[in-house]
Amino acid sequence: MESSVPLLEIKNLHAGIDGNQILNGINIEIGAGEIHAIMGRNGSGKTTTANIVMGHPDFDVEEGEIKLKGDNLLDLETWERAKRGVFLSFQYPQAVPGLQVGNFLKKSVASIKGEEAAKGKNFRELLKKSMKELNMPSSFLSRYVNDGFSGGEKKRFEILQMMLLQPQLAILDETDSGLDIDGIRTVATGINSSIRGTNSGALIITHYSRILDYIKPDKIHVLIDGKIVATGDSTLATDLEENGYDWLEERVKEGGIN
Repeated sequence: MESSVPLLEIKNLHAGIDGNQILNGINIEIGAGEIHAIMGRNGSGKTTTANIVMGHPDFDVEEGEIKLKGDNLLDLETWERAKRGVFLSFQYPQAVPGLQVGNFLKKSVASIKGEEAAKGKNFRELLKKSMKELNMPSSFLSRYVNDGFSGGEKKRFEILQMMLLQPQLAILDETDSGLDIDGIRTVATGINSSIRGTNSGALIITHYSRILDYIKPDKIHVLIDGKIVATGDSTLATDLEENGYDWLEERVKEGGIN
């Protein structure tokens, strides 16, 4: 029987940094197998939401709840959330010269899922399958982490990590930035295969509708000034692509959205 407890529940979340209020009462529920997207202008609170769910220590939660399968995440450190199955991709992943991709992936899987998960045939088969799905050559494993990677290679590498870690919740921050149309399609395929029909879920943060054309999120949430002012299906992203955010901002000013 399907559980009535959401995979992720964000309830009345108020938060900020250095005394500056950024989020003003965020509410989001993501069920198992669902993919949601957050859209909004720069500075609207999208990346702040991602960082707070992951437990970034610089941000202060003033009010509200964040629960994963009913368990309170706010009491957990960042590494504890990762162990519970929360994964966050980064907008600007750092290079690590001297650390080979293959070794990094093994260490990452071992640290989150245990040493046995990073050994043997199952790991090798999943790695091979995932790399094939993302159109990544086997020679990629001998390169150094993000060292000299193109923008597209960095994004595919992040999705590869997600596919190997198999998190309960994947938070993907601007995974489509810097990708051409083929790269967007490839990354979207990896996301869909990892989430759809599983007990996992994903929260995608993006400026554009391009990747959403291939993912078809269950819900899209629009953030303006730290508040969700609209929620809809993939047609909402099309409206934003065609008309921008001005019409929503006008509705907020006129009091048409609470």
